Amino acid sequence: MSTVPTLEQLHALGPAQQPSYPDSAAVAAAVQRLRTAPPLVFAGECDELKEKIAAVTRGEAFMLQGGDCAETFDGVTADNVRNKLRVLLQMAVVLTYAASVPVVKVGRIAGQYAKPRSKDMETRVVAGEEVTLPAYRGDAVNGYEFTPEARIPDPQRLVDVYNSSAATLNLVRAFVTGGYADLRQVHTWNTDFVKSSAAGQRYEAVASEIDRALTFMRAIGADPDEFHRVDFHSSHEALVLEYEHAMTRIDSRTQQPYDVSGHFVWIGERTRQLDGAHVELLSHIKNPIGVKLGPTTSPDDALALAAKLNPQNEAGRLTFITRFGAGKIREGLPPLIEKVTAEGVQVAWICDPMHGNTFEASSGYKTRRFDDVIDEVQGFFDVHRALGTWPGGVHVELTGDDVTECVGGGEELAEIDLGNRYESVCDPRLNRVQSLELSFLVAEMLRKA
Repeated sequence: MSTVPTLEQLHALGPAQQPSYPDSAAVAAAVQRLRTAPPLVFAGECDELKEKIAAVTRGEAFMLQGGDCAETFDGVTADNVRNKLRVLLQMAVVLTYAASVPVVKVGRIAGQYAKPRSKDMETRVVAGEEVTLPAYRGDAVNGYEFTPEARIPDPQRLVDVYNSSAATLNLVRAFVTGGYADLRQVHTWNTDFVKSSAAGQRYEAVASEIDRALTFMRAIGADPDEFHRVDFHSSHEALVLEYEHAMTRIDSRTQQPYDVSGHFVWIGERTRQLDGAHVELLSHIKNPIGVKLGPTTSPDDALALAAKLNPQNEAGRLTFITRFGAGKIREGLPPLIEKVTAEGVQVAWICDPMHGNTFEASSGYKTRRFDDVIDEVQGFFDVHRALGTWPGGVHVELTGDDVTECVGGGEELAEIDLGNRYESVCDPRLNRVQSLELSFLVAEMLRKA
């Protein structure tokens, strides 16, 4: 049985991006409550996802990972969860049908409540005076409201994360097993915007072709169960150590530790230090895990992380999620892939085209250009094609709503439009139309891969 380090041992490593809680007794109480809470996911489900990601590693499947930059407690509503699930299902249908490749569906959902920040403090002008308060680190840590009270880290919020994640997962499971995800519903996922969107119209054409194929299969007596439900898995960044450690349990089947807060957890670009607490904790759990790799990553860094996190070199265990930026990926990614591949390391390569392409508009809103997002994905595919390796997936911040947070795309959103419906509490997300456009463009790249 693998021995998981204690929280005290992890904190002795000086972990980055952790809340500064003012009340240690309140932290202990929240952690103890979480340790006795039922698991949010099951070890067997994590193993199933690991097998699916192993297929991605072998070049036999493609991974679609998407959802909010940062979930909020207020966002746990039936409409919000359904809308996110709907756009991911639509994207998966486009990728599967247009590119003829199985798609592993993973949501940034039911746990993505904590965010790393580049600065510990935030300064705003309030009533003509500069006010400096602790940065908002996600609903898992503190409140978004710019008041001293809201910005105090509160460990009770970790219990709220658990409860909100449980409610979200309960709803997702009901949707994907209760008929909503049935392939025969492909038209109903699109009725509200097919007439007003070119992407919606293009999707409807695909849906009609799928519908005809299903009708034919039913006519000849073939109606597989796979058409009526989908496998959908949860994921989030494993950031707040108290939460992830408390949700790590020993599986009764294997006597091995699993982080039962989500099926797939990843280590961020800011917390991937080889001798750091996050790498240490995740090296002990048996979930499939990911690591974000940015432009400062060397080939030796990637090899060292693989050796630490996947010493058995097990396919499906480790995913490298690259986030270089459109202007750096074609130069920065090849050395990593070349050395990792030459060493025989089993890893799935996923492209995060969002985090390296953020900038501040003249209006003050953080935004991303749709063209930059597409260019980074194209660069990711170009590099893999040149090296003869498999571009395994995309990791995208998106929403199922008609927000105005990223500029460009078929709707030609401009910077002046950002204030119309900018709802993200952290980073800008692709809206539903932009997400569908992305899926069609990625499907075209996949056909050539």
